[in-house]
Amino acid sequence: MVPSPGGAAYGAKSGPSRARSPSPIDRSSNRLASTPRGYRSEGEAAGCLADLGETGTRFDPLPDTYAGPGCHQLGTVRLSALSGDDGLLSVSNLGPVKCGTAKAFSEWARFGVDRAARQILGSPLARIETMGSYACRNVAGTDRRSAHARAEAIDVSGFVLEDGRRIVLDRDWDGGTAAEREFLRIVHRSACKRFGTVLGPEYNAAHRDHFHLEGTGPRFCR
Repeated sequence: MVPSPGGAAYGAKSGPSRARSPSPIDRSSNRLASTPRGYRSEGEAAGCLADLGETGTRFDPLPDTYAGPGCHQLGTVRLSALSGDDGLLSVSNLGPVKCGTAKAFSEWARFGVDRAARQILGSPLARIETMGSYACRNVAGTDRRSAHARAEAIDVSGFVLEDGRRIVLDRDWDGGTAAEREFLRIVHRSACKRFGTVLGPEYNAAHRDHFHLEGTGPRFCR
């Protein structure tokens, strides 16, 4: 964790670790500790880190790196925990993520996934399972670099609830209970409101087992 001028780490919360009901985000409680590069301006980068901290997400800013033509990690963070309505959520197998994508992901986890799990499945969310984020590779079947090559995409494969249930796309998109299928479609639609590109099992066979969540630009949802 990177300490803020007041001594707290990004995303660290004071007081009880679990609240019994949702409360508004206090936008005055976090201050910027460091500024990642890879943005149009210092102010844009600083604003992203500050906004991400205000969501209650726990993370560390990462140094910029270049791995090859079209492959880089600029202005990225490593997420260690996300904020739900009733405490922290874990995330598995996730590497560097561009700050803007990380912010969309943290908001989706709380407002789209955790709340849907409570309302539809009757249990809070405990963990989001991913297939990773950064990878220096092309879009399958093309010579065009994937958004993963810029750490701007996350592939989500499943969700673990506090009551121990595990909902995975490969099995439950079509084969789960009615409630599980509804949950997965609700969180897919919620992702489409927050990310630029969202691809799921109905897009093509390559995405039958995960949601591809990419950037925050023009909308493309399938």
